[in-house]
Amino acid sequence: MTAKVRLYVEHPLGAGQSVPLTPPQAHYLFNVMRLGPGAEVLVFNGHDGEWAAAVEGGTKRGGTLGCVAQTKALQLPPDLWLMFAPIKKARTDFIVEKAAEMGAARIMPVITAFTNAERVRADRLRAHAIEAAEQCGGTVVPQVDEAQKMGAVLDHWPEGRRLMFCDEALVGSGAALLDAPRGPWAILIGPEGGFSPDERARLHALPFAHAVSLGPRILRADTAAVAALTLWQMALGDWRGFSGPATAPI
Repeated sequence: MTAKVRLYVEHPLGAGQSVPLTPPQAHYLFNVMRLGPGAEVLVFNGHDGEWAAAVEGGTKRGGTLGCVAQTKALQLPPDLWLMFAPIKKARTDFIVEKAAEMGAARIMPVITAFTNAERVRADRLRAHAIEAAEQCGGTVVPQVDEAQKMGAVLDHWPEGRRLMFCDEALVGSGAALLDAPRGPWAILIGPEGGFSPDERARLHALPFAHAVSLGPRILRADTAAVAALTLWQMALGDWRGFSGPATAPI
């Protein structure tokens, strides 16, 4: 029987290893999915790849799985951060989910001059990132940070990491991410009101920043995040070589 359920667990995985279930996981497996002893579940923890595990027993409040065999080796995402100004709750959730699905290694909400959003809860966003990783087949859950002021992040920028700055002022200019070096990168998406003049001036002056346009039209912040991740992944990430037909050799 092919496993239909994938779970992220915070426990070592290996042949014969028992994996305890949290109460929410037990509720999902036994009450929602109606799984019983012997049912197969896929599990991953961000370190040991993906494993097939069998239900050893459980109740509504807990249970255990037993690792059987590794089904997928650990697949690390590219060294890519997504920085974005939080927006409305549902759309912020969407950005986090898509960033996890599209291969961001770190998700960083940043507060800009024109950010206008409710309080950001990193624990809730991490739960969305976990769910997205479970559903998309990833073996790693991206790190999700607490919200920080954008200026403070730029003040402590790590040496060697480049910044892809999506500037709405360049709409229609054709400026794109061409012939840029691979390596550690970050993508920055601004708020619904755009960057302030001071923020834009600072970003353009940074030696590690690379300003890009996302096409001939101004995009919503959540759409811009997906477009920017796609552009970067196709040019510099782990999507390179996947642009042809599904039957084409890679």
